[in-house]
Amino acid sequence: MTLFDAHAHLPGDHPAAERLLAELGVRVLNISLGMDAAGKWRESPMSGVDSYRRLSREAPQRFAWCTAFDPPSLDDLALPGEYTERIIEQLAAEFADGAVACKVWKNLGMEVRGPSGDYVMVDSPVLTPIFEFIERQDRVLILHTGEPRACWQPLDPRSPHYDYYSQHPQWHMYGRPDRPSHAELIASRDRVLGRHPKLRVVGAHLGSLEYDVGELELRLRTFKNFMVDTAERLLDLTLQPTERVRSFLESHANRVLYGSDLLFETAFSAMTEAERNTALAQVRQVLEQEQDYYYRGRGMVQVRGKLVEALELSTPTQQLLFQGNARSCFGLSQ
Repeated sequence: MTLFDAHAHLPGDHPAAERLLAELGVRVLNISLGMDAAGKWRESPMSGVDSYRRLSREAPQRFAWCTAFDPPSLDDLALPGEYTERIIEQLAAEFADGAVACKVWKNLGMEVRGPSGDYVMVDSPVLTPIFEFIERQDRVLILHTGEPRACWQPLDPRSPHYDYYSQHPQWHMYGRPDRPSHAELIASRDRVLGRHPKLRVVGAHLGSLEYDVGELELRLRTFKNFMVDTAERLLDLTLQPTERVRSFLESHANRVLYGSDLLFETAFSAMTEAERNTALAQVRQVLEQEQDYYYRGRGMVQVRGKLVEALELSTPTQQLLFQGNARSCFGLSQ
């Protein structure tokens, strides 16, 4: 079975990377991140349009790509019409050049501020024409809105997110009442879903509702245009009762896409041979272990350094989670 990794940042521009993906039967959707208003992100191996577009041209059987756009600066917010016109023109060119989706990153809602100091949320009016254009183009909007709920809680070594927030304190929101809450960010995302019912939206990282599949189920029932990916949230699922998670995935098999969130900041072609071999071993380990959790393993399996109980999903659910949903959502062929 071909595996579609629907959420990765894999600058695999080296024959060894393509050979590994071919061996594993994997196709990757590389996702750009609009990290700065100056557009410097576009040239980054980790998140840029340039490298991901080139990969999709050179190895379309292995790579597809998702674009992004510059978040608005203060000058942009003073002239919103000019900003949205520029972004729409850029997206039109990139959709014509093969981008199957557009991602909005967590900086909208958590970092970008308007003239009054308020945070620019994803339901801001300045973004409405952009979302309407994406809908008209029949492309997918990937929304990384908010963060795991642990972002607003005290650091806990038992949490899957402890390492990230201990190493990236700028994104840890505990004790920072001046920042939007988790609930406010999720509400802004839900308003986008409600206002644009024909816009196909994928909520990255289990829609930032990783802590409770019941909350996810509520959104999937409410918003028929909403799907989620599993990227970097597998361990959050393992903290919930196995049977409850299994039942959720079996019941909503056509609304969940597999994603690894594999991320490398250096292009594979720029790595030393030793670095590249280490990176390739990581790719193999993550993709194989996560498949073990969802369906290949039995009993307790090793995933990302932890022993967890395998879900043993049914064959129809496996096919949708790892292949069918990505193909239909993004229009990808075999």
